[in-house]
Amino acid sequence: MDQKTVRDPAMTDVARLAGVSHQTVSRVLNDHPNVREQTRLRVRAAIKELGYRPNRAARALVTGKTQLIGVVAQNSTLYGPASLLSAFEEAAGEAGFAVSVGRVKVLDRESIAAAVERHRDQRVAGIVVIAPNSSAADALADVPADLPLVTVDGDPERPTPLVTVDQAAGAYAATEHLLEAGHPTVWHVSGPTDWFDAAGRVDGWRRALERRHAEVPPVVAADWSAAAGYKAGQMLARMPEVTAVFASNDHLALGVLRAMHERGRRVPHDVSVVGFDDVPEAAYFIPPLTTVRPDFAAVARETLSLLLEQVSEGESARSRRTIAPVLVQRESVAPPA
Repeated sequence: MDQKTVRDPAMTDVARLAGVSHQTVSRVLNDHPNVREQTRLRVRAAIKELGYRPNRAARALVTGKTQLIGVVAQNSTLYGPASLLSAFEEAAGEAGFAVSVGRVKVLDRESIAAAVERHRDQRVAGIVVIAPNSSAADALADVPADLPLVTVDGDPERPTPLVTVDQAAGAYAATEHLLEAGHPTVWHVSGPTDWFDAAGRVDGWRRALERRHAEVPPVVAADWSAAAGYKAGQMLARMPEVTAVFASNDHLALGVLRAMHERGRRVPHDVSVVGFDDVPEAAYFIPPLTTVRPDFAAVARETLSLLLEQVSEGESARSRRTIAPVLVQRESVAPPA
Protein backbone atom coordinates (compact mmCIF):
# COMPACT_ATOMS: atom_id res chain seq x y z
CA MET A 1 0.00 0.00 0.00
CA ASP A 2 1.25 3.51 -0.79
CA GLN A 3 2.60 5.05 2.42
CA LYS A 4 0.91 8.36 1.60
CA THR A 5 -2.53 6.79 1.81
CA VAL A 6 -2.06 5.47 5.35
CA ARG A 7 -3.76 7.66 7.98
CA ASP A 8 -1.96 8.19 11.27
CA PRO A 9 -3.84 6.69 14.24
CA ALA A 10 -6.31 9.13 15.82
CA MET A 11 -7.80 9.46 19.28
CA THR A 12 -10.93 7.74 17.95
CA ASP A 13 -8.82 4.68 17.10
CA VAL A 14 -7.37 4.59 20.62
CA ALA A 15 -10.83 4.88 22.16
CA ARG A 16 -12.18 2.12 19.93
CA LEU A 17 -9.30 -0.28 20.65
CA ALA A 18 -9.43 0.36 24.40
CA GLY A 19 -13.23 0.18 24.51
CA VAL A 20 -13.61 3.61 26.12
CA SER A 21 -14.85 7.09 25.20
CA HIS A 22 -12.90 10.02 23.75
CA GLN A 23 -13.24 11.73 27.11
CA THR A 24 -11.54 8.83 28.89
CA VAL A 25 -8.62 8.86 26.45
CA SER A 26 -8.29 12.61 27.04
CA ARG A 27 -8.30 12.09 30.82
CA VAL A 28 -5.52 9.52 30.54
CA LEU A 29 -3.43 11.79 28.31
CA ASN A 30 -3.99 14.61 30.80
CA ASP A 31 -3.18 12.41 33.85
CA HIS A 32 -6.63 13.15 35.22
CA PRO A 33 -7.16 11.48 38.62
CA ASN A 34 -10.72 10.31 37.95
CA VAL A 35 -9.72 7.28 35.88
CA ARG A 36 -9.55 3.74 37.24
CA GLU A 37 -6.07 2.25 37.07
CA GLN A 38 -7.22 -0.73 35.01
CA THR A 39 -8.79 1.64 32.46
CA ARG A 40 -5.67 3.81 32.41
CA LEU A 41 -3.47 0.80 31.68
CA ARG A 42 -5.81 -0.36 28.90
CA VAL A 43 -5.75 3.07 27.24
CA ARG A 44 -1.96 3.36 27.49
CA ALA A 45 -1.61 -0.13 26.00
CA ALA A 46 -3.82 0.93 23.06
CA ILE A 47 -1.75 4.09 22.59
CA LYS A 48 1.45 2.06 22.51
CA GLU A 49 0.03 -0.60 20.19
CA LEU A 50 -1.22 1.96 17.69
CA GLY A 51 1.74 4.30 18.01
CA TYR A 52 -0.67 7.15 18.61
CA ARG A 53 0.79 10.65 18.91
CA PRO A 54 -1.56 13.65 19.29
CA ASN A 55 -1.14 16.37 16.70
CA ARG A 56 -0.25 19.87 17.87
CA ALA A 57 -3.85 21.02 18.28
CA ALA A 58 -4.91 17.91 20.13
CA ARG A 59 -1.80 17.96 22.32
CA ALA A 60 -2.56 21.56 23.26
CA LEU A 61 -6.10 20.57 24.19
CA VAL A 62 -5.10 17.73 26.49
CA THR A 63 -1.93 19.15 28.04
CA GLY A 64 -3.39 22.40 29.29
CA LYS A 65 -1.48 24.72 26.95
CA THR A 66 -4.76 25.57 25.26
CA GLN A 67 -7.12 23.47 27.32
CA LEU A 68 -10.07 25.58 26.28
CA ILE A 69 -13.21 25.06 24.22
CA GLY A 70 -15.25 28.02 23.02
CA VAL A 71 -19.05 28.01 23.02
CA VAL A 72 -21.24 30.53 21.20
CA ALA A 73 -24.79 30.77 22.57
CA GLN A 74 -27.59 33.28 22.70
CA ASN A 75 -28.00 35.17 25.96
CA SER A 76 -31.30 33.45 26.73
CA THR A 77 -33.09 31.81 29.63
CA LEU A 78 -35.04 29.42 27.37
CA TYR A 79 -34.94 26.01 28.98
CA GLY A 80 -33.64 23.98 26.03
CA PRO A 81 -30.60 26.11 25.03
CA ALA A 82 -29.76 26.88 28.67
CA SER A 83 -29.89 23.19 29.58
CA LEU A 84 -27.70 22.25 26.62
CA LEU A 85 -25.10 24.82 27.62
CA SER A 86 -25.10 23.70 31.24
CA ALA A 87 -24.79 20.03 30.25
CA PHE A 88 -21.90 20.78 27.89
CA GLU A 89 -20.01 22.73 30.54
CA GLU A 90 -20.43 19.80 32.91
CA ALA A 91 -19.31 17.22 30.34
CA ALA A 92 -16.27 19.27 29.38
CA GLY A 93 -15.36 19.86 33.02
CA GLU A 94 -15.56 16.15 33.80
CA ALA A 95 -13.20 15.50 30.88
CA GLY A 96 -10.73 18.08 32.18
CA PHE A 97 -11.48 20.92 29.75
CA ALA A 98 -12.31 24.56 30.43
CA VAL A 99 -15.15 26.27 28.57
CA SER A 100 -15.30 29.88 27.47
CA VAL A 101 -18.86 30.98 26.69
CA GLY A 102 -19.42 33.80 24.23
CA ARG A 103 -22.99 35.01 24.74
CA VAL A 104 -24.66 37.07 22.02
CA LYS A 105 -27.87 39.07 22.17
CA VAL A 106 -29.08 37.85 18.81
CA LEU A 107 -28.00 34.89 16.70
CA ASP A 108 -27.13 36.82 13.55
CA ARG A 109 -24.14 36.76 11.20
CA GLU A 110 -22.34 39.77 12.72
CA SER A 111 -22.75 38.70 16.36
CA ILE A 112 -21.67 35.09 15.78
CA ALA A 113 -18.68 36.14 13.65
CA ALA A 114 -17.53 38.50 16.41
CA ALA A 115 -17.94 35.78 19.06
CA VAL A 116 -15.96 33.31 16.96
CA GLU A 117 -13.14 35.83 16.52
CA ARG A 118 -13.01 36.46 20.28
CA HIS A 119 -12.67 32.72 20.83
CA ARG A 120 -9.90 32.47 18.24
CA ASP A 121 -8.06 35.28 20.05
CA GLN A 122 -8.19 33.04 23.12
CA ARG A 123 -6.55 30.29 21.02
CA VAL A 124 -9.35 27.81 21.67
CA ALA A 125 -8.84 24.39 20.13
CA GLY A 126 -12.43 24.19 18.88
CA ILE A 127 -15.82 25.84 19.03
CA VAL A 128 -19.37 24.68 19.74
CA VAL A 129 -22.22 26.83 18.42
CA ILE A 130 -25.73 26.37 19.79
CA ALA A 131 -27.48 27.36 16.58
CA PRO A 132 -31.20 26.65 16.90
CA ASN A 133 -32.55 29.02 14.26
CA SER A 134 -32.00 29.90 10.62
CA SER A 135 -30.14 33.17 11.22
CA ALA A 136 -27.55 31.38 13.36
CA ALA A 137 -27.13 28.69 10.73
CA ASP A 138 -26.54 31.28 8.00
CA ALA A 139 -23.81 32.92 10.10
CA LEU A 140 -21.80 29.68 10.23
CA ALA A 141 -20.94 30.08 6.56
CA ASP A 142 -18.33 32.66 7.61
CA VAL A 143 -16.51 30.43 10.11
CA PRO A 144 -12.98 29.50 8.91
CA ALA A 145 -12.94 26.00 7.43
CA ASP A 146 -9.84 24.96 9.39
CA LEU A 147 -11.42 25.63 12.79
CA PRO A 148 -12.87 22.52 14.50
CA LEU A 149 -16.56 23.31 15.01
CA VAL A 150 -19.72 21.47 16.01
CA THR A 151 -23.24 22.89 15.90
CA VAL A 152 -25.92 21.85 18.38
CA ASP A 153 -29.56 21.80 17.25
CA GLY A 154 -28.49 23.45 14.02
CA ASP A 155 -29.63 23.24 10.41
CA PRO A 156 -29.80 19.58 9.36
CA GLU A 157 -29.42 20.61 5.73
CA ARG A 158 -25.96 22.18 6.18
CA PRO A 159 -22.82 20.07 5.68
CA THR A 160 -21.35 20.84 9.11
CA PRO A 161 -20.88 18.50 12.08
CA LEU A 162 -24.14 18.47 14.02
CA VAL A 163 -25.51 16.97 17.22
CA THR A 164 -29.23 17.31 17.86
CA VAL A 165 -32.21 15.91 19.69
CA ASP A 166 -34.51 13.95 17.39
CA GLN A 167 -37.27 16.55 17.53
CA ALA A 168 -39.49 14.81 14.99
CA ALA A 169 -39.34 11.49 16.85
CA GLY A 170 -40.27 13.19 20.12
CA ALA A 171 -43.21 14.99 18.53
CA TYR A 172 -44.31 11.79 16.81
CA ALA A 173 -44.31 9.95 20.15
CA ALA A 174 -46.31 12.72 21.84
CA THR A 175 -48.92 12.80 19.07
CA GLU A 176 -49.12 9.02 18.84
CA HIS A 177 -49.71 8.86 22.61
CA LEU A 178 -52.70 11.18 22.28
CA LEU A 179 -54.09 9.24 19.32
CA GLU A 180 -53.63 5.96 21.21
CA ALA A 181 -55.75 7.44 24.00
CA GLY A 182 -58.62 7.65 21.52
CA HIS A 183 -58.56 11.26 20.33
CA PRO A 184 -59.64 11.64 16.69
CA THR A 185 -56.95 14.25 16.02
CA VAL A 186 -54.40 16.43 17.82
CA TRP A 187 -54.00 20.21 17.60
CA HIS A 188 -50.49 21.65 17.70
CA VAL A 189 -49.24 24.90 19.27
CA SER A 190 -45.84 25.39 17.63
CA GLY A 191 -42.71 27.32 18.50
CA PRO A 192 -41.25 30.08 16.29
CA THR A 193 -41.23 29.15 12.61
CA ASP A 194 -37.52 29.95 12.13
CA TRP A 195 -36.40 27.49 14.83
CA PHE A 196 -35.24 24.06 13.68
CA ASP A 197 -36.58 22.50 16.91
CA ALA A 198 -40.05 23.86 16.18
CA ALA A 199 -39.94 22.76 12.54
CA GLY A 200 -38.90 19.24 13.52
CA ARG A 201 -41.72 18.99 16.05
CA VAL A 202 -44.26 20.14 13.47
CA ASP A 203 -42.94 17.49 11.11
CA GLY A 204 -43.22 14.70 13.68
CA TRP A 205 -46.72 15.78 14.71
CA ARG A 206 -47.91 15.87 11.10
CA ARG A 207 -46.40 12.48 10.24
CA ALA A 208 -48.11 10.83 13.21
CA LEU A 209 -51.50 12.20 12.14
CA GLU A 210 -51.01 11.26 8.50
CA ARG A 211 -49.94 7.74 9.42
CA ARG A 212 -53.25 7.30 11.27
CA HIS A 213 -55.17 9.02 8.44
CA ALA A 214 -56.34 11.58 11.01
CA GLU A 215 -57.36 15.12 10.14
CA VAL A 216 -54.38 17.52 10.22
CA PRO A 217 -55.60 20.78 11.82
CA PRO A 218 -53.90 24.09 11.04
CA VAL A 219 -50.80 24.77 13.14
CA VAL A 220 -51.32 27.39 15.86
CA ALA A 221 -48.09 29.41 15.61
CA ALA A 222 -46.61 30.93 18.76
CA ASP A 223 -43.28 31.68 20.40
CA TRP A 224 -41.82 29.69 23.31
CA SER A 225 -43.54 31.59 26.16
CA ALA A 226 -46.33 30.65 28.54
CA ALA A 227 -48.06 33.90 27.51
CA ALA A 228 -48.16 32.72 23.89
CA GLY A 229 -49.48 29.35 25.03
CA TYR A 230 -52.18 31.09 27.03
CA LYS A 231 -53.24 33.14 24.00
CA ALA A 232 -53.37 30.03 21.82
CA GLY A 233 -55.21 28.14 24.56
CA GLN A 234 -57.87 30.83 24.77
CA MET A 235 -58.70 30.24 21.12
CA LEU A 236 -58.57 26.44 21.35
CA ALA A 237 -60.69 26.42 24.51
CA ARG A 238 -63.57 27.99 22.57
CA MET A 239 -63.55 25.12 20.08
CA PRO A 240 -65.50 22.09 21.38
CA GLU A 241 -63.95 19.83 18.73
CA VAL A 242 -60.52 20.31 20.33
CA THR A 243 -59.93 17.37 22.68
CA ALA A 244 -56.13 16.99 22.44
CA VAL A 245 -53.28 19.51 22.21
CA PHE A 246 -49.58 18.93 21.68
CA ALA A 247 -47.60 22.03 22.70
CA SER A 248 -44.10 22.51 21.31
CA ASN A 249 -42.64 23.12 24.76
CA ASP A 250 -43.75 22.91 28.39
CA HIS A 251 -44.13 26.66 28.85
CA LEU A 252 -46.58 26.78 25.96
CA ALA A 253 -48.38 23.82 27.57
CA LEU A 254 -48.57 25.71 30.87
CA GLY A 255 -50.30 28.63 29.12
CA VAL A 256 -52.73 26.21 27.45
CA LEU A 257 -53.55 24.64 30.84
CA ARG A 258 -54.33 28.05 32.32
CA ALA A 259 -56.56 29.02 29.40
CA MET A 260 -58.47 25.73 29.55
CA HIS A 261 -59.00 26.15 33.28
CA GLU A 262 -60.40 29.66 32.84
CA ARG A 263 -62.84 28.48 30.17
CA GLY A 264 -64.06 25.62 32.36
CA ARG A 265 -62.52 22.89 30.21
CA ARG A 266 -60.98 20.29 32.51
CA VAL A 267 -57.61 18.69 31.77
CA PRO A 268 -57.51 15.79 31.07
CA HIS A 269 -61.27 15.06 31.35
CA ASP A 270 -62.26 17.42 28.52
CA VAL A 271 -58.93 18.17 26.86
CA SER A 272 -55.63 16.26 26.98
CA VAL A 273 -52.35 18.19 26.79
CA VAL A 274 -48.76 17.08 26.10
CA GLY A 275 -45.65 19.28 26.20
CA PHE A 276 -41.98 19.00 25.25
CA ASP A 277 -38.75 19.52 27.29
CA ASP A 278 -39.76 18.11 30.70
CA VAL A 279 -38.87 21.27 32.62
CA PRO A 280 -38.32 20.64 36.36
CA GLU A 281 -41.72 22.17 37.16
CA ALA A 282 -43.65 19.94 34.73
CA ALA A 283 -44.33 17.29 37.35
CA TYR A 284 -45.94 19.97 39.56
CA PHE A 285 -48.32 21.53 37.01
CA ILE A 286 -52.03 20.96 37.63
CA PRO A 287 -52.40 18.29 36.43
CA PRO A 288 -48.82 16.94 36.25
CA LEU A 289 -47.81 17.28 32.60
CA THR A 290 -47.14 14.44 30.20
CA THR A 291 -44.18 15.62 28.13
CA VAL A 292 -41.16 14.64 26.02
CA ARG A 293 -37.77 14.60 27.76
CA PRO A 294 -34.65 15.35 25.67
CA ASP A 295 -31.41 13.82 26.95
CA PHE A 296 -29.33 17.00 27.17
CA ALA A 297 -26.47 15.18 28.90
CA ALA A 298 -26.20 12.74 25.98
CA VAL A 299 -26.24 15.63 23.49
CA ALA A 300 -23.41 17.28 25.44
CA ARG A 301 -21.31 14.11 25.53
CA GLU A 302 -21.74 13.49 21.81
CA THR A 303 -20.91 17.13 21.04
CA LEU A 304 -17.68 16.93 23.01
CA SER A 305 -16.80 13.59 21.43
CA LEU A 306 -17.38 14.91 17.90
CA LEU A 307 -15.33 18.05 18.58
CA LEU A 308 -12.41 16.05 19.99
CA GLU A 309 -12.58 13.80 16.95
CA GLN A 310 -12.04 16.82 14.72
CA VAL A 311 -9.22 18.14 16.88
CA SER A 312 -7.39 14.81 17.04
CA GLU A 313 -7.73 14.08 13.32
CA GLY A 314 -7.02 17.63 12.21
CA GLU A 315 -9.96 17.75 9.83
CA SER A 316 -13.67 18.36 9.86
CA ALA A 317 -15.73 15.24 10.49
CA ARG A 318 -18.90 15.52 8.40
CA SER A 319 -20.97 13.74 10.97
CA ARG A 320 -24.54 13.77 12.26
CA ARG A 321 -25.41 12.45 15.69
CA THR A 322 -29.05 12.36 16.74
CA ILE A 323 -30.20 11.70 20.29
CA ALA A 324 -33.63 10.13 20.82
CA PRO A 325 -35.87 11.71 23.51
CA VAL A 326 -38.32 9.79 25.70
CA LEU A 327 -42.01 10.30 26.47
CA VAL A 328 -42.72 10.91 30.17
CA GLN A 329 -46.30 9.95 31.00
CA ARG A 330 -48.05 11.79 33.81
CA GLU A 331 -51.67 12.84 34.35
CA SER A 332 -52.55 15.33 31.59
CA VAL A 333 -53.74 12.71 29.08
CA ALA A 334 -56.96 10.69 29.18
CA PRO A 335 -59.42 9.24 26.65
CA PRO A 336 -61.88 11.80 25.21
CA ALA A 337 -65.06 12.22 27.18
